Amino acid sequence: MAEPAPIARQVIYCGVCTLPPEYCEYGGTVKKCQEWLEKNHPDLYSRIWSPEALEAATASLSVEAKERAAKDAAKKAAKAEAAEQKQADKLAKSVVSIKRIERNKRKYVTAVHGLEAFGLDLKKVAKDFGKKFATGASVTKVPSGGEEIVVQGDVSGEIEEFLLEKYKNIPEDNIELVEDKKKKSAAG
Repeated sequence: MAEPAPIARQVIYCGVCTLPPEYCEYGGTVKKCQEWLEKNHPDLYSRIWSPEALEAATASLSVEAKERAAKDAAKKAAKAEAAEQKQADKLAKSVVSIKRIERNKRKYVTAVHGLEAFGLDLKKVAKDFGKKFATGASVTKVPSGGEEIVVQGDVSGEIEEFLLEKYKNIPEDNIELVEDKKKKSAAG
């Protein structure tokens, strides 16, 4: 007699931290994870985070351990909130600069710097630029540290429109166009 085939277990993963919901508390985004779980899987949310479930989980702990757990949870929440605030401030201060650089005579390249702050994969974005503008686009290292995308041709205006259209998480106020011309010799 053959053994029955094992049944595959269906595991739900958090849409915020990608851990199973039971382990979200060990990630750094507990609050966001709870909101996601409540919205997408209310049954699972009530099983893990309802007051009854929390009470049952801490019932076996001593009074000191409960107090310590509460203090740790408060500290973790404060830390997560501070990190979230820091990330939000960083995003608000981040600037994407689109610079048109003259190479020689009427040839230009357009350099886009500062996209990595918005969590974008520069290689993918460079590929998108190349396809959209039918031109060469590459990711290059900058002497000041970091990377920028260099696109052949003067497409600075179009790049701004394309970024706003395709990547909605970049605010329009955070994009600046910079004109960079090579200095001409002062010959009379």
